[in-house]
Amino acid sequence: MAKEINKTENEKVVKLTAQGKQKIEEELLELRTVKRKEIAEKIKLARSYGDLSENSEYDEAKNEQAMVEAKIAELEQTLKIAVVIDENSAESADKIRHGSVVKIQFTDTKETKVVEIVNSYDVVNSGGVGGDTVKVSEDSPIGSALIGKKAGSRVTAEAPVGTVKIKVMEIVK
Repeated sequence: MAKEINKTENEKVVKLTAQGKQKIEEELLELRTVKRKEIAEKIKLARSYGDLSENSEYDEAKNEQAMVEAKIAELEQTLKIAVVIDENSAESADKIRHGSVVKIQFTDTKETKVVEIVNSYDVVNSGGVGGDTVKVSEDSPIGSALIGKKAGSRVTAEAPVGTVKIKVMEIVK
């Protein structure tokens, strides 16, 4: 069941699947509990070396700490504005939406792919490919061209590799 969160029209919303939200929560927990402790130990050890003005270990540990704290803040903000979508919703099951798994064919090359429409966070943190399914951001040229389309639709997208023409073969899920 989708989690209902009231958002104003001007407020940005991040759509997540339940699995995507869980991944973010797990990463956040790991950063807060494990990574922070590791960095604190690195800082403590680097301080024991003496003069901090020429201590590269200390500088590296402090830089790592800043990056981890920035990532924690980013994940917390993402969760704050997240809306969990119901992947099993019958609503618009015949149209491509966030969370849809779709079989597409590139009409120029006749190559077929199975793609899952996700948010950019899921693409970045998945390495882009999970098994035989390629994760495509709904904000990417291909993802945004597919959103709202039905099986049999033909779309054109301006991708970084140039113009691609795609036929939606099947909405798997």
